[in-house]
Amino acid sequence: MIPRLKEKYLKEIIPAMMKECAYKNIMEVPKVQKVVLNVGIGEAIQNIKLLDAAQKELSFITGQKAVVTKAKKSIASFKLRKGMPIGCKVTLRGNRMYEFLDRLISIALPRIRDFKGVSGKSFDGKGNYALGLKEQFIFPEIDYDKVEMVHGLDVIICTTAETDKEGNALLRYFGIPFRN
Repeated sequence: MIPRLKEKYLKEIIPAMMKECAYKNIMEVPKVQKVVLNVGIGEAIQNIKLLDAAQKELSFITGQKAVVTKAKKSIASFKLRKGMPIGCKVTLRGNRMYEFLDRLISIALPRIRDFKGVSGKSFDGKGNYALGLKEQFIFPEIDYDKVEMVHGLDVIICTTAETDKEGNALLRYFGIPFRN
């Protein structure tokens, strides 16, 4: 079964973007390549169980097993050694990516307290967008009673857009609520 957001992209967003940006070919229209979710837990140095809980929660949110990330270099002031586990991440592609984006846009973002929209300044210059969330509770898959620690997560949406303007237009058509 085709995800709702992918169907919207194929039937509504492509024609609208071709008209707005004056593309001559359908292949010129930017698309979402992947969505990467990242959780960094500094306290995992002392308590490895926190990392296991974060990995499990990230797997619940995305429907895909999270991978543990390790420190790239040693930092003595943080008592961190190279190769120690300090976070976890998930890379979503294809139908899972569209289903996650649909849940993020329609369910999770409106559940944020005092939500006025996401910042439009978080583009990297090549059309990719980064979004930081302060707590994992905004996702309905998370059970409040079983959470060991409140942590934030980063959501990076990678697109094939060549400029920030194209990336912004694509994400606006997807329904991401940008602040004015």
